[in-house]
Amino acid sequence: MTRAPIAVALDAPDLTTLSEWAAAVAPHVSTLKVGLETYLRDGRAAVEAARTAAPQASLFLDLKLHDIPATVSGAARAVADVQPDFLTVHASGGPAMVSAAAEALPGTRVVAVTVLTSLTTDDLRRLDLLGPGSSSAGDLAVRLAVAAVDAGARAVVCSPEEVGAVRSALAGRDVVLITPGVRPAGSDAGDQRRVATPREALDRGADLLVIGRPITGAADVAAAAAAIAEDLGYG
Repeated sequence: MTRAPIAVALDAPDLTTLSEWAAAVAPHVSTLKVGLETYLRDGRAAVEAARTAAPQASLFLDLKLHDIPATVSGAARAVADVQPDFLTVHASGGPAMVSAAAEALPGTRVVAVTVLTSLTTDDLRRLDLLGPGSSSAGDLAVRLAVAAVDAGARAVVCSPEEVGAVRSALAGRDVVLITPGVRPAGSDAGDQRRVATPREALDRGADLLVIGRPITGAADVAAAAAAIAEDLGYG
């Protein structure tokens, strides 16, 4: 059975729940995501729990590092023994910072986060973050994505709204495009603003979908993961 290109966000309240969720979704999805809140609370124990429950799944360590290049390099080296398949940094930290992370972890796909899916174009205008050459959140995401990949990132996080434009801008490059803000039809968008359904995100050019609460918040976590995977043609 081929597992669906979904990274389940394991934002669990404790390690026992994290292990239960990981085991439940493991037959249906390709990737498990350990995020900032969980890693700060449980550290390497969270990674070990996820890997023990689902040894075949890829590990997505979502720490969104953002600091001066030397600090990010040190932080990346600090998780080298965890051997994550993916590690996130903020593309807005600049090419030197992205490059520092990529050089520190050559065996990991450093993932450049472009524009958070909780932000809209109006938010960016109010903060004066669009800069010259960008009229929207999507324009900024494309510029950040290209700069980060040029600096050594091998994956990019962008919303479903601009994933097609990012794909076009990076045509021919060995880059994994990852989309959060993915919600099955009828699901609550929560704090996400630039969203799409799983099918829409894949059709627009995404390689990996980040999905959390629509799966982990379901009464039957395994069934929720299986249903989304089946809807995408996997299983």
